Amino acid sequence: MEPYSKVYSYEECKATADWLLAQAPVRPLLGIVCGSGLGGLAEMLKDKLLIDYSDIPNFPQSTVHGHAGKLVFGTLKGKPCVCMQGRFHLYEGYPIQKTTMPMRVFKLMGVETVILTNAAGGLNQDFKVGDIMVIKDHINIPGFAGNNPLVGANDERFGEQFPCMSDAYDRDLQQLAHAVAAELDYSSFMQEGVYSALCGPSFETVAECKMLQFLGADAVGMSTVHEVIVARHCGMRVVALSLITNQVVMDYYSEKKANHAEVLQTGELRAQQMEKLVSTMVSRMKTLKH
Repeated sequence: MEPYSKVYSYEECKATADWLLAQAPVRPLLGIVCGSGLGGLAEMLKDKLLIDYSDIPNFPQSTVHGHAGKLVFGTLKGKPCVCMQGRFHLYEGYPIQKTTMPMRVFKLMGVETVILTNAAGGLNQDFKVGDIMVIKDHINIPGFAGNNPLVGANDERFGEQFPCMSDAYDRDLQQLAHAVAAELDYSSFMQEGVYSALCGPSFETVAECKMLQFLGADAVGMSTVHEVIVARHCGMRVVALSLITNQVVMDYYSEKKANHAEVLQTGELRAQQMEKLVSTMVSRMKTLKH
């Protein structure tokens, strides 16, 4: 197998970005990543161009039910946008650098701000199924074991080798999310908190959930964190939203079991509000005009 430094080089990412820009109707300034069951965000784009991941040079393929596997270009509230319907996870067997490659392609296409969405399990006992959590920070559990997307030779054309992560989630955009939610009368199901990423695909054990809660995590999932690290490494602004699709099992005597069908079902129930929240946020973002 080829070393990742060759496969995911600046030149490879640039070739992919250039190929996409040659097809795209707009040069995107905003990137959106749709989480499990939240692909409807991409349907809101106007003047759409859909490209299957399988047609894009060097791009990974999405293998998970609820992730469509399409890149969608268009405009959202007049802002030029690219949307990933389906993301890539460590549990699909991809090297971590491959799961985050789209972030670098976004950057090289001209994207300045990324909105990430995901489905997550609620660890915070005050959270309810259907709540939307604005992520204020993360705990990168795979990173504790050395699985970080920036491991290896650093290319300064993307960013510096040791990026700061204390401000990974843009505070102005977090405030915008809460302000828009209040305006839309969504405050009753809005939360903020810390997202913890695990590798998956197995759901968490009771002991793992208790440990994560003890560490200060409010929600747990299998994505997002690695994309955020790479997006910040190359200087993009980031805001991320978790849809709480299930309450994690914290009791050995509970009859409840975590399952992917429940995750997709909650996504459908709250999808319209999530779409409205994101699109209204986009309409208020002032710096996204060519």
